[in-house]
Amino acid sequence: MKERMLISGAKEGERFDTQLLYFTCSSLSIDDRRLYIISDRTGSPNVFVHDLQTGEERQLTDNQNGTLKSYVYFDCSPHRGLGKASVCLDPKRDVIYYIQDDNICRVGLDAKPVVLNRVPSDRVTAFTHVSDDGRLLCVPMTDARALDYDPDTEGSGLDRRPIYNIDGRVQEEHLNSYLCVYDTETGEMLYEKTIPICWITHVQFNPANPNIIMYNHEWSAFDCGIRRIWVYNHETDEYTNIRKEGREDWVCHEMWSDDGQIIIYHGGYADGLAMVGRYDMRTGKRQEISLPKDYNAYGHFTMDHQQTLCCDGYFKFPDEIKKVWNNSTDNGPDPHKKDGEYISRVEPDWDGGTLKWIPLCKHSSDWLGQDAHPHPIYSHKGDRIFFNSRSDKDVQVYAVEAI
Repeated sequence: MKERMLISGAKEGERFDTQLLYFTCSSLSIDDRRLYIISDRTGSPNVFVHDLQTGEERQLTDNQNGTLKSYVYFDCSPHRGLGKASVCLDPKRDVIYYIQDDNICRVGLDAKPVVLNRVPSDRVTAFTHVSDDGRLLCVPMTDARALDYDPDTEGSGLDRRPIYNIDGRVQEEHLNSYLCVYDTETGEMLYEKTIPICWITHVQFNPANPNIIMYNHEWSAFDCGIRRIWVYNHETDEYTNIRKEGREDWVCHEMWSDDGQIIIYHGGYADGLAMVGRYDMRTGKRQEISLPKDYNAYGHFTMDHQQTLCCDGYFKFPDEIKKVWNNSTDNGPDPHKKDGEYISRVEPDWDGGTLKWIPLCKHSSDWLGQDAHPHPIYSHKGDRIFFNSRSDKDVQVYAVEAI
């Protein structure tokens, strides 16, 4: 296997975490020269840009108020701090969008941060997304009551997530989510679509048509296999459920292909087998490939511009005994332990129903908390895979050659 290469992280004697942006956007400029990262080296999380040729790093945001409360960062500060889940990159224009202290902001390489708009005080946010043409920003919001709790007394695990079923509360109290779309230049809200009785955490513009937004129902309290993936068409004001069969299954981590015609996702069947799936928007055809029974270590699937997959879990060598982590984030709908150890290149044959697994390196992350999830992404050229890992005390960013 190949050697992983440290890209950015704490040096000897230093103690801080550094991580990629979330997988729903790239962390790399379109020429693969600049890597955008989140680091708490200043005492609070901020966005930095790392030049992959010179090693130079520059701080782009100025946050001194810790981490904003949002999806995944449940026990953090309401209305104060950087929304670590909110940071997204326009890779073609080197522009970062983020939420800080409830301000929706924009910052470029050679520009000062600009406040575009504000998040209403009675809402919480999650992972944002910018359209491929750079004109639109979608900020998913949910009625704040969904995350209204005291993490000290009602939270559990490393992330102090609520002990109540969040989607269950959304259903019982008829709480809503909102697709809020803004002009990236003026900050004007162009439209707000209310999605009733729903908890949205992931949004992604269709790369070929920004009138289409893919969104999710997070941690479904029921019908996990069919409620997760939805598509909203602003032009027709219609929303469509993508996976209509398999109520007892679970699916997650959906993403678009470059042409906006294919949706990739992964999950598991009611019988426990893991799988990766593909949905064709043109034909409505759904193809899913089940994984071997012993591929039971949870992982994320993402893809390059040619739709070759990469994964941070599932793979194991025959008779290999894996490490056992006491992982408090193992209480979602998925039945698979977060103890995968490898970054793999995965070549799918959808019609043949097979996957070719090519393990590239051990990521060696302990998976203890969201920031330590490897969340691998390809470079735009497809020649490297970047990922997070914490195998000691700090999360750091690594890369491995993909070909």
